[in-house]
Amino acid sequence: MSAKKLGERIADYRQKQGLSLEQMAQRTGLDQQFLSAVEAHDLYPSLGPLIKIARTLGVRLGTFLDDQTSQDPLIVRLGQRQRQITTHRGEQGPESTVFYSLGLGKVDRHMEPFFVELLPGDEDAQKRSSHEGEEFIVVVEGQVELIYGAERFVLEPGDSMYYNSVVPHHVAAAGGQKAAIYAVLYLPE
Repeated sequence: MSAKKLGERIADYRQKQGLSLEQMAQRTGLDQQFLSAVEAHDLYPSLGPLIKIARTLGVRLGTFLDDQTSQDPLIVRLGQRQRQITTHRGEQGPESTVFYSLGLGKVDRHMEPFFVELLPGDEDAQKRSSHEGEEFIVVVEGQVELIYGAERFVLEPGDSMYYNSVVPHHVAAAGGQKAAIYAVLYLPE
């Protein structure tokens, strides 16, 4: 990421809108201590809370990742991918998911494309998220488990999934091995 870290960017947007952490917690439905940790330590367990924060602040998810330039066409070479978001199991737990933004630098985008590494040990189907929009995922390595509502699916390399993300869902590595996916999130404004 450029000069500012994700948490600093969120704090800047919140402060520009004159919102206290308490007000932010009320509007997002997230715990105030959690929001403080996000801003101070760049910690969060999944994209769901980040999407709630973006919605509350009236910005798209990519706003927290962008530099202030726009490129067209945007080309991201394999060797130039940059780790943008890393989620953890709990506040001090090990990494569970690593996101590499494939849209960083295109500020007028309407989709959020990512290459995502899913690390084993995050198979807790109770940790479902839901938010407005749609998601499209292609598995490129390992096995991936999708819990979607009451259904469970295991996908292999080459398989894809496309779903409405308002339905509670959870995506994780399956079979105790690392997995990798390409994911595109569409979040209506």
